Amino acid sequence: MRILVLLGVVAVVTSNPLVGVRSPLSYHEEIGFPLAKRIKEAEDRIFAGRDYDAVEEQDARIVGGVVAPSNAHPYLAGLIINFVGISGQSACGSSLISATRLVTAAHCWSYAHLQGQQLTVVLGSHYLFYGGTRLLTSTVVVHPQWNQNNLHNDVAVIYLQQSVAFSASIQPIALPANHLNDQFIGEWSTAAGYGFTSDQQTGINFETVVSQVNLQVISVAQCQAIFGGYVIHSTICTSGTGGVGICSGDSGGPLVINKNGQNILVGISSFVAGNGCELGFPSAFARVTSFYSFILNNM
Repeated sequence: MRILVLLGVVAVVTSNPLVGVRSPLSYHEEIGFPLAKRIKEAEDRIFAGRDYDAVEEQDARIVGGVVAPSNAHPYLAGLIINFVGISGQSACGSSLISATRLVTAAHCWSYAHLQGQQLTVVLGSHYLFYGGTRLLTSTVVVHPQWNQNNLHNDVAVIYLQQSVAFSASIQPIALPANHLNDQFIGEWSTAAGYGFTSDQQTGINFETVVSQVNLQVISVAQCQAIFGGYVIHSTICTSGTGGVGICSGDSGGPLVINKNGQNILVGISSFVAGNGCELGFPSAFARVTSFYSFILNNM
């Protein structure tokens, strides 16, 4: 695939340095809520009058026309988000890091007048509104220095009220405990999730299941040249050369690197350029190594 969209609302900045950010507020209202509604309507049509178990068995995960292995990303979790005083639901991605904890983007839960009230955490399913393990929670700890103006420290930890049972389709992703000083520049990483696969896509279909894209990590300086002060040392960016990256609908999802045969979580999807996902601009993530202590303190 050329471009990846996961579940929620990636914050968007314009392509030139030091320009304003289109707020996550507008993305919940303009993208997140409508996206969740469209996904549910499409999945309702997919499963109307069909046996769910049979559908699960026959579906393949498609990545750029290549069948991806089933259960390739068992740490990936969808989030269906209800906000205080607002009808409708929004959507984001997240990563399972233990039997009772996940990490996501802070702006998925808290931005301006939008305050999360309840999450449905979806694990082990190809689809957001059907199948898998579904757990409700309202306990989310947002990073205390989360800055809504520049998207710094865009990290939150989700608490589950009960332990999730691990299986082939549900497994935690390792944190980068042995790589806290690594910058990962030049290394190849993988972002994964549900959703659209291009700027032009306006809906989902029966083939829209979990997708993935390989992305090369670039330096902070390279990323700052595009996004200016929105990028700091705690941001990790990937190259968009070739029109690849995350896109609107991807907030909170995982960026993973394989180290010596072990997948480790290195990024949490945060923002992209505002003028399109396929134009070759970088994708930006919260750097997990920078938030390792915060995450551990909430385990």
